[in-house]
Amino acid sequence: MKPVALPSPNHDARPDGAVVDILVLHYTGMKTADEALARLCDPAAKVSAHYTIDRDGTVYAHVAEARRAWHAGVSYWAGERNVNARSIGIELVNPGHEFGYVPFTDDQIGALTELARGILSRHPIPHARVLGHSDVAPARKMDPGELFPWERLARDGIGLWPKLSSPVYGGGSAVLTATEGGDSATNLARFGYGVKPDVDVPITDVIAAFQRHFRPSKIDGEWDAECNAALGTLLTFLNRR
Repeated sequence: MKPVALPSPNHDARPDGAVVDILVLHYTGMKTADEALARLCDPAAKVSAHYTIDRDGTVYAHVAEARRAWHAGVSYWAGERNVNARSIGIELVNPGHEFGYVPFTDDQIGALTELARGILSRHPIPHARVLGHSDVAPARKMDPGELFPWERLARDGIGLWPKLSSPVYGGGSAVLTATEGGDSATNLARFGYGVKPDVDVPITDVIAAFQRHFRPSKIDGEWDAECNAALGTLLTFLNRR
């Protein structure tokens, strides 16, 4: 489906030499699609995204991919503090946790899959850098949230999902131990999350963000064997690249 042009004035030039290698997914977090689209195109709001996907699968194009949209805000991933400079941002219409969080529709995810495949074909975005807003800003954001179907997206070739085989969410050889690379904070940082001292964010918020993306069945900010196994297999994937 060809995107509907709905330009936003809220963008600027990417820094010289910036490579687009991150895809950040959001929910709009507003009561209606009309409110969200209006805000993304309001010069006074100073926020935008490259695309928005409505509940019926309609895709709106706001900012050219060559330009920097203002979607991630204060953020961090794998040493990068200007995530907007090197990312594409996609909003999915959903009222979010504040206004009645609901599952994303099949039409939305189908449209997202098609759109994301095109983006990944145009930019060198690794699977491990297809992220949620909560991943890059865990102290501030929860979107796209625990109802977002990350596993389905990964099955369609977009992003990562930890696949393990033992009874505890996998476990086995993928489980991290202190002798294999440090504690949970160290290993979360190895994957890309911002932790102290690089970023002043409580570790419980970072763990909750990891859970929201990779173990959405239980989000409590507490590190456990299931989280450890999931992160282990993700790091194993990174080490093979």
